[in-house]
Amino acid sequence: MQAGQELPVGGAGGEPFGVVGEGEFEDQHAADGTVVGVTRSVSVDTPEQWRSLSTVPLLASLPDATLRQLWRDSVPQAVPTGQVLRNAGDPAGHLLLLLRGRVAAATATAAGRVIRFGDWAAPCALDKIAVIDGEGHTATLTALTPCVVRNLPRDRFLALVDDVSSVRTHVLRTLAGYARRQQDRLTATATLPAEARLSAWLLDQAAAAPGRRVPLPGTQQALADLLGVTRVTINRALARLQRDRLIELQRRTVVILAPELLELRTHGRPL
Repeated sequence: MQAGQELPVGGAGGEPFGVVGEGEFEDQHAADGTVVGVTRSVSVDTPEQWRSLSTVPLLASLPDATLRQLWRDSVPQAVPTGQVLRNAGDPAGHLLLLLRGRVAAATATAAGRVIRFGDWAAPCALDKIAVIDGEGHTATLTALTPCVVRNLPRDRFLALVDDVSSVRTHVLRTLAGYARRQQDRLTATATLPAEARLSAWLLDQAAAAPGRRVPLPGTQQALADLLGVTRVTINRALARLQRDRLIELQRRTVVILAPELLELRTHGRPL
């Protein structure tokens, strides 16, 4: 998949494509949610490998012995750009530990409209909510770049939540943050015009971006799906902000020129 192309919500027929990982990992699921078609590596794990788990915030406080065991218990997966890791509704039998790459989460309504929840960059643990409640993945997870993933069995993750206070605290904070973001997003969708939503999103992303340079999440359509508007609406809002010299549009990047004035637009206030 070339940069700028739309990402599919699923593979042909809604099924995930085959994935070649360490050994053969076809990314198929048995009825009980376990992963099948996997050959584990028989090579000796080096410290550089298992220590990479400590970069995942969820696991950062765990001792070396626990990290080594989690590495042995987890299954490797290499995912090319554009590949679907999991489809919405798939059994969440494993916690996906993203060690390298970037993943988008999206779903489609019954009417065919795509709703994009956001992008996640490594290192992180994906869709913890689905693994906790066992109700299936909450979104379709698609690789935006080549990714490296470890698949940790659900029972091992739940045991960590039960036994390790730091893991439990991290999960609670994640759930609380998710609930707050969903509330904010619902409020914005119900009350704010598209330009205000776009301005708020740009400022939020710029807070963690070097040089106030905000990468667009793929295409303008992907950004529109993320903010719950049409591509035409996003195109017009970006054009207005650039015309007013609040931003500069570069190739798949938005440069924030006047953050204080852009902040006024988040409240629907013109200059």
